Amino acid sequence: MLNAFLVALAVFICVGGAELVGFTMLNRPIVIGPLVGLFLGDLHTGVIIGASLEAVFMGVVNIGGASAAEPGIATAVGTAFAIMLGKGSEVALTLALPIGILGLQIKTVLYIFIVGMFAKTFDRLAAEGKEKQIIALHYGLWAVNWFLYSLFAFFGILFGSDVVMNGLTVCGGLLPAVGMAMLMKMLWDNKICMFYFLGFVLAAYLNLPLIALAVIGVIIAISIGMNDYKLNQLAAQRVAV
Repeated sequence: MLNAFLVALAVFICVGGAELVGFTMLNRPIVIGPLVGLFLGDLHTGVIIGASLEAVFMGVVNIGGASAAEPGIATAVGTAFAIMLGKGSEVALTLALPIGILGLQIKTVLYIFIVGMFAKTFDRLAAEGKEKQIIALHYGLWAVNWFLYSLFAFFGILFGSDVVMNGLTVCGGLLPAVGMAMLMKMLWDNKICMFYFLGFVLAAYLNLPLIALAVIGVIIAISIGMNDYKLNQLAAQRVAV
Protein backbone atom coordinates (compact mmCIF):
# COMPACT_ATOMS: atom_id res chain seq x y z
CA MET A 1 0.00 0.00 0.00
CA LEU A 2 2.77 2.45 0.93
CA ASN A 3 4.77 1.71 -2.22
CA ALA A 4 1.67 2.19 -4.37
CA PHE A 5 0.97 5.52 -2.70
CA LEU A 6 4.56 6.72 -3.17
CA VAL A 7 4.60 5.80 -6.86
CA ALA A 8 1.27 7.56 -7.38
CA LEU A 9 2.67 10.60 -5.56
CA ALA A 10 5.68 10.63 -7.90
CA VAL A 11 3.35 10.55 -10.91
CA PHE A 12 1.23 13.36 -9.46
CA ILE A 13 4.28 15.54 -8.73
CA CYS A 14 6.20 14.92 -11.95
CA VAL A 15 3.59 14.36 -14.64
CA GLY A 16 0.97 16.66 -13.14
CA GLY A 17 3.57 19.23 -12.14
CA ALA A 18 4.97 19.36 -15.65
CA GLU A 19 1.52 20.23 -16.97
CA LEU A 20 0.90 22.85 -14.26
CA VAL A 21 4.01 25.01 -14.52
CA GLY A 22 4.77 24.55 -18.20
CA PHE A 23 6.76 21.93 -20.06
CA THR A 24 9.59 21.73 -17.54
CA MET A 25 10.44 18.12 -18.47
CA LEU A 26 9.57 16.95 -14.96
CA ASN A 27 7.74 14.04 -16.53
CA ARG A 28 10.83 12.74 -18.33
CA PRO A 29 12.21 9.32 -17.31
CA ILE A 30 15.54 10.85 -16.25
CA VAL A 31 13.64 12.80 -13.56
CA ILE A 32 10.84 10.50 -12.44
CA GLY A 33 12.98 7.34 -12.39
CA PRO A 34 15.37 8.58 -9.69
CA LEU A 35 12.44 10.08 -7.73
CA VAL A 36 10.64 6.73 -7.63
CA GLY A 37 13.90 5.06 -6.69
CA LEU A 38 14.36 7.54 -3.85
CA PHE A 39 10.82 6.97 -2.59
CA LEU A 40 11.25 3.18 -2.68
CA GLY A 41 14.69 3.20 -1.08
CA ASP A 42 16.77 2.29 -4.15
CA LEU A 43 18.01 5.50 -5.73
CA HIS A 44 20.79 3.70 -7.63
CA THR A 45 18.35 1.48 -9.54
CA GLY A 46 16.06 4.44 -10.12
CA VAL A 47 18.85 6.45 -11.75
CA ILE A 48 19.89 3.54 -13.97
CA ILE A 49 16.36 2.78 -15.12
CA GLY A 50 15.55 6.46 -15.58
CA ALA A 51 18.57 6.90 -17.86
CA SER A 52 17.76 3.71 -19.78
CA LEU A 53 14.15 4.70 -20.38
CA GLU A 54 15.17 8.24 -21.31
CA ALA A 55 17.11 6.71 -24.20
CA VAL A 56 14.00 4.73 -25.22
CA PHE A 57 11.59 7.69 -24.97
CA MET A 58 14.05 10.37 -26.07
CA GLY A 59 12.19 11.09 -29.30
CA VAL A 60 8.69 10.77 -27.85
CA VAL A 61 7.10 14.21 -27.70
CA ASN A 62 3.30 14.26 -27.78
CA ILE A 63 2.17 17.39 -29.63
CA GLY A 64 -1.42 17.81 -30.72
CA GLY A 65 -2.61 14.77 -32.61
CA ALA A 66 0.90 13.37 -32.94
CA SER A 67 1.01 11.16 -29.85
CA ALA A 68 2.77 7.91 -29.06
CA ALA A 69 3.19 7.23 -25.33
CA GLU A 70 3.32 8.93 -21.96
CA PRO A 71 6.85 8.35 -20.61
CA GLY A 72 6.20 9.62 -17.08
CA ILE A 73 3.80 6.96 -15.85
CA ALA A 74 5.65 4.32 -17.88
CA THR A 75 8.85 5.11 -16.01
CA ALA A 76 7.18 5.35 -12.61
CA VAL A 77 5.42 1.99 -12.84
CA GLY A 78 8.29 0.26 -14.65
CA THR A 79 10.86 1.47 -12.12
CA ALA A 80 8.63 0.46 -9.20
CA PHE A 81 8.13 -3.05 -10.55
CA ALA A 82 11.85 -3.44 -11.22
CA ILE A 83 12.75 -2.42 -7.66
CA MET A 84 9.97 -4.39 -5.95
CA LEU A 85 10.64 -7.58 -7.93
CA GLY A 86 14.41 -7.18 -7.82
CA LYS A 87 14.67 -7.86 -11.55
CA GLY A 88 16.53 -4.74 -12.64
CA SER A 89 16.11 -2.74 -15.79
CA GLU A 90 14.94 -5.71 -17.89
CA VAL A 91 11.48 -5.62 -16.33
CA ALA A 92 11.26 -1.82 -16.58
CA LEU A 93 12.23 -1.80 -20.24
CA THR A 94 9.73 -4.56 -21.04
CA LEU A 95 6.81 -2.90 -19.30
CA ALA A 96 7.52 0.73 -20.16
CA LEU A 97 6.20 0.96 -23.72
CA PRO A 98 2.82 -0.79 -23.25
CA ILE A 99 2.23 1.09 -19.99
CA GLY A 100 3.18 4.36 -21.68
CA ILE A 101 0.77 3.78 -24.56
CA LEU A 102 -2.07 2.85 -22.19
CA GLY A 103 -1.23 5.80 -19.93
CA LEU A 104 -1.51 8.23 -22.84
CA GLN A 105 -4.98 6.93 -23.70
CA ILE A 106 -6.10 7.37 -20.10
CA LYS A 107 -4.60 10.86 -20.07
CA THR A 108 -6.53 11.78 -23.21
CA VAL A 109 -9.81 10.44 -21.84
CA LEU A 110 -9.37 12.44 -18.64
CA TYR A 111 -8.67 15.59 -20.63
CA ILE A 112 -11.88 15.11 -22.60
CA PHE A 113 -14.21 14.29 -19.73
CA ILE A 114 -12.65 16.23 -16.85
CA VAL A 115 -11.22 19.35 -18.49
CA GLY A 116 -13.07 19.52 -21.80
CA MET A 117 -16.54 19.55 -20.26
CA PHE A 118 -15.73 22.81 -18.45
CA ALA A 119 -14.63 24.72 -21.57
CA LYS A 120 -17.93 26.63 -21.80
CA THR A 121 -17.76 27.39 -18.09
CA PHE A 122 -14.38 29.06 -18.59
CA ASP A 123 -15.82 31.10 -21.47
CA ARG A 124 -18.75 32.22 -19.35
CA LEU A 125 -16.57 33.19 -16.38
CA ALA A 126 -14.23 35.09 -18.68
CA ALA A 127 -17.15 36.98 -20.23
CA GLU A 128 -18.36 37.89 -16.74
CA GLY A 129 -14.88 38.98 -15.66
CA LYS A 130 -14.72 36.53 -12.75
CA GLU A 131 -10.96 36.12 -12.55
CA LYS A 132 -10.83 34.46 -9.13
CA GLN A 133 -13.36 31.82 -10.14
CA ILE A 134 -11.36 31.06 -13.27
CA ILE A 135 -8.17 30.56 -11.23
CA ALA A 136 -9.96 28.39 -8.68
CA LEU A 137 -11.55 26.24 -11.40
CA HIS A 138 -8.24 25.94 -13.23
CA TYR A 139 -6.33 24.63 -10.22
CA GLY A 140 -9.27 22.51 -9.08
CA LEU A 141 -9.54 20.74 -12.42
CA TRP A 142 -5.78 20.25 -12.47
CA ALA A 143 -5.86 18.59 -9.05
CA VAL A 144 -8.80 16.32 -9.90
CA ASN A 145 -7.42 15.38 -13.31
CA TRP A 146 -3.99 14.37 -12.09
CA PHE A 147 -5.31 12.73 -8.92
CA LEU A 148 -7.41 10.40 -11.07
CA TYR A 149 -4.46 9.84 -13.40
CA SER A 150 -2.23 8.95 -10.46
CA LEU A 151 -4.76 6.33 -9.34
CA PHE A 152 -3.84 4.36 -12.45
CA ALA A 153 -0.29 4.03 -11.12
CA PHE A 154 -1.57 3.40 -7.57
CA PHE A 155 -3.78 0.44 -8.48
CA GLY A 156 -1.23 -0.85 -10.98
CA ILE A 157 1.38 -1.18 -8.25
CA LEU A 158 -1.11 -2.34 -5.62
CA PHE A 159 -2.54 -5.23 -7.62
CA GLY A 160 -0.10 -5.81 -10.45
CA SER A 161 3.27 -6.74 -8.96
CA ASP A 162 2.31 -10.35 -8.25
CA VAL A 163 1.23 -11.02 -11.83
CA VAL A 164 4.43 -9.86 -13.53
CA MET A 165 5.95 -13.01 -14.94
CA ASN A 166 9.65 -13.79 -14.88
CA GLY A 167 9.48 -14.52 -18.58
CA LEU A 168 9.06 -10.80 -19.30
CA THR A 169 12.75 -10.29 -18.63
CA VAL A 170 13.57 -12.26 -21.77
CA CYS A 171 11.86 -9.58 -23.83
CA GLY A 172 13.63 -6.74 -22.07
CA GLY A 173 16.36 -6.57 -24.69
CA LEU A 174 13.79 -5.78 -27.39
CA LEU A 175 12.67 -2.47 -25.97
CA PRO A 176 15.88 -0.49 -26.72
CA ALA A 177 15.52 -1.61 -30.33
CA VAL A 178 11.92 -0.39 -30.32
CA GLY A 179 13.06 2.95 -28.95
CA MET A 180 15.68 3.30 -31.67
CA ALA A 181 13.09 2.37 -34.30
CA MET A 182 10.79 5.11 -32.97
CA LEU A 183 13.60 7.64 -33.22
CA MET A 184 14.60 6.53 -36.72
CA LYS A 185 11.00 6.72 -37.93
CA MET A 186 10.79 10.34 -36.82
CA LEU A 187 14.28 11.49 -37.84
CA TRP A 188 15.09 9.41 -40.94
CA ASP A 189 16.29 11.39 -43.93
CA ASN A 190 17.67 9.76 -47.07
CA LYS A 191 20.15 12.61 -47.52
CA ILE A 192 21.96 11.90 -44.26
CA CYS A 193 21.19 8.22 -43.70
CA MET A 194 24.77 7.28 -44.63
CA PHE A 195 25.91 8.76 -41.31
CA TYR A 196 23.68 6.31 -39.44
CA PHE A 197 25.37 3.39 -41.17
CA LEU A 198 28.77 4.98 -40.54
CA GLY A 199 27.99 5.17 -36.81
CA PHE A 200 26.81 1.56 -36.83
CA VAL A 201 30.06 0.39 -38.42
CA LEU A 202 32.20 2.43 -36.02
CA ALA A 203 30.33 1.09 -32.98
CA ALA A 204 29.90 -2.52 -34.08
CA TYR A 205 33.25 -3.23 -35.71
CA LEU A 206 35.66 -0.71 -34.19
CA ASN A 207 34.09 -0.77 -30.69
CA LEU A 208 34.33 3.00 -30.33
CA PRO A 209 32.79 4.37 -27.10
CA LEU A 210 29.79 6.70 -27.17
CA ILE A 211 31.91 9.76 -26.37
CA ALA A 212 34.11 9.12 -29.40
CA LEU A 213 31.05 8.65 -31.61
CA ALA A 214 29.56 11.89 -30.29
CA VAL A 215 32.78 13.79 -31.04
CA ILE A 216 32.88 12.37 -34.57
CA GLY A 217 29.24 13.40 -35.02
CA VAL A 218 29.99 16.95 -33.90
CA ILE A 219 32.97 17.18 -36.26
CA ILE A 220 30.84 15.97 -39.17
CA ALA A 221 28.05 18.41 -38.30
CA ILE A 222 30.47 21.35 -38.09
CA SER A 223 32.09 20.38 -41.38
CA ILE A 224 28.74 20.18 -43.15
CA GLY A 225 27.68 23.49 -41.62
CA MET A 226 30.86 25.26 -42.72
CA ASN A 227 30.54 23.82 -46.21
CA ASP A 228 26.92 24.97 -46.48
CA TYR A 229 27.94 28.42 -45.23
CA LYS A 230 30.62 28.72 -47.92
CA LEU A 231 28.18 27.62 -50.61
CA ASN A 232 25.65 30.20 -49.42
CA GLN A 233 28.31 32.90 -49.50
CA LEU A 234 29.31 31.98 -53.06
CA ALA A 235 25.66 31.98 -54.12
CA ALA A 236 25.15 35.42 -52.57
CA GLN A 237 28.24 36.80 -54.37
CA ARG A 238 26.96 35.46 -57.70
CA VAL A 239 23.59 37.11 -57.15
CA ALA A 240 25.29 40.39 -56.25
CA VAL A 241 27.36 40.30 -59.46
